[in-house]
Amino acid sequence: MAFELPALPYPKNALEPHISERTMDFHHSRHHQAYVTNLNNLVKGSPAESQSLEELIKATYRDTSKTGVFNNAAQVWNHTFFWNSMKPRGGGSPSGQVAQAIDRDCGGIDKFKEQFKAAAVGQFGSGWAWLVADGGKLKITATPNAVNPLAEGQTALLTCDVWEHAYYLDYQNRRPDFVQTFLDHLVNWDFVAQNLSKTR
Repeated sequence: MAFELPALPYPKNALEPHISERTMDFHHSRHHQAYVTNLNNLVKGSPAESQSLEELIKATYRDTSKTGVFNNAAQVWNHTFFWNSMKPRGGGSPSGQVAQAIDRDCGGIDKFKEQFKAAAVGQFGSGWAWLVADGGKLKITATPNAVNPLAEGQTALLTCDVWEHAYYLDYQNRRPDFVQTFLDHLVNWDFVAQNLSKTR
């Protein structure tokens, strides 16, 4: 069965003024769609065609003969996760178990934001910043290109896309401003809570 482009969880203009409808259209309809199309072309007629994205990512990570499959499968998964990591009128501070875990492992929400922004801004070139659960604790990580926590055996809780196509139309080269806006106005803490609940 062919992989399909997942629908956005909100209208393309729902994140304005922080992310424009134009950016969302290019990012979802073109970039994300291209990864889906490429992946389908790469696995067509092979046993991999019947695997899930998660299975493909784990099976092809570090297999140099399957780099194309890994990159495209991971990017389909990463982008879907990114869309869900945001919501209209998001951002701010979490509550409940997420807040408790961030206080415990990151030193509070202000330090979390500082460390997450540093990871996102400091990622050289294309990549992702993540909040993950690893060994019962929260950690902030950054990964290059398509690499994600799933490939590394961690549980992803939140991500910010720092490939230039994620922000360049709206922020040009101001990645720090994009990441700060993501933290202040877009983070979907409910999604983080759902992901954290699966680790218990």
